[in-house]
Amino acid sequence: MKWRLLAAFAGLIAVVLLAQDIPLASYLRRIESERLVSTLERDAFILAGTSENLLSGEQASGNAADLQATVNLYAAKGGARVVVTDAQAKLVVSSDPKDKAGDDFSNRPEITTALTGQPTNGQRNSQTAGGDLVYVAVPVLSGASVVGTVRITYPAKVIDQRANEKTRGLLFVGIISLLGAALAAMFMANSITSPLRRLQRSTEQLAVGDFAQRAATNEGAPEIRSLARSYNSMTEQISGLLEQQREFAGDASHQLRTPLTALRLQLERAAEMVHRDPDAALGRIEAASEETERLQRLVEGLLMIARSEGSTPATQRIDVSTLVRERAEMWAPFAAERGVRLLTSTPDGLAVMAVPNALEQIVDNYVDNALGAATEGDTVTITATRQHDKVGVHVIDEGPGMQPDHLARAFDRFWRAPDAPHGGSGIGLAVVQQLATLSGGHAQLSNRPDRSGLDASVVLPSVD
Repeated sequence: MKWRLLAAFAGLIAVVLLAQDIPLASYLRRIESERLVSTLERDAFILAGTSENLLSGEQASGNAADLQATVNLYAAKGGARVVVTDAQAKLVVSSDPKDKAGDDFSNRPEITTALTGQPTNGQRNSQTAGGDLVYVAVPVLSGASVVGTVRITYPAKVIDQRANEKTRGLLFVGIISLLGAALAAMFMANSITSPLRRLQRSTEQLAVGDFAQRAATNEGAPEIRSLARSYNSMTEQISGLLEQQREFAGDASHQLRTPLTALRLQLERAAEMVHRDPDAALGRIEAASEETERLQRLVEGLLMIARSEGSTPATQRIDVSTLVRERAEMWAPFAAERGVRLLTSTPDGLAVMAVPNALEQIVDNYVDNALGAATEGDTVTITATRQHDKVGVHVIDEGPGMQPDHLARAFDRFWRAPDAPHGGSGIGLAVVQQLATLSGGHAQLSNRPDRSGLDASVVLPSVD
């Protein structure tokens, strides 16, 4: 990935440099050509002014030697070729020693154009020079009359050389820019890929079961840091879920072993007694049926906790006032059989947000426990009250209550008080706590401060 990022960054910079430098190189070449032509044209007019007196006949012919010296000096300094002609395009002075005075230059188009009084410049191929020439030809004026011309030619390759020098400088700057961009791209690619490689190694360690690995959250881009935090959160959740599964499997195997063993023994004894003592065998079968019911409750509780752990189920609006009255009506016959009064106290209009069926299961579990601890003549009361932005549902009995250290462990999975009646699974209150937590609330057990009995409550978020 690092090399792909580096290639992408370097390629982008290269495209930008090419898009910038190619037009710039062409512009520099054109500017260099125009600058040279302007310089040659300026020099040609200066030489034309120097030649005016000689070509108009106002000075003696001996001054031709001075003009020749000036032309030679100019040509030697700049490398240009200078030709001065009269009005008939006859050579008067030339910087090239091969030219002879009186040579006819009327076949040169730039000379003929300049003799019309129009300066001209351009580029053409010259067979005598063996290549392209840049030329400038200007008229020599004496008043309004054209008395001759001055032509300066320059090898076009000289312009190309000067333009190439500037282009090479531009190319050098481009290469330095590209190298700098490559270094910056390398640094940027490393800053992206290095945390990702470390995150990959952490993921590989996680895949082989090492849940102690954590990704660094203080390096890389903000997106990489956010990814690392998400990865760490995921790792902690997975680690926690696996730990819960191990604990669940251990607890379940331990707790299921007892009722299964009891069930097997009861059935074995029933099988032994079925022929010689049918009544005793029937009693064993009924005891086995009770163990089956206990086992069923235990399994249902385990399944409920297993399904809820690690999940966040949706909540819905629950009418607490109606639910409390309905559960009281359902439990009333069971309470009457045991000689226990079941009362309710709840105002109208109370509602909470909870997991579907959660509050119903919580109330049923509390009432079942309260009826199990109550004796004939006791009263069990179900109340619901508003507590600021919460609603509390309480199931209050008149039983013996619980010891403080027992209250602290009552919601532990599979825990049962030493003096608890036989037949419990130790899973009911753990289910209550789980349902309350999933609904955004909490469950609590406390002894009644003013008299004997237990107050089993759940507090859930209210809905106006």
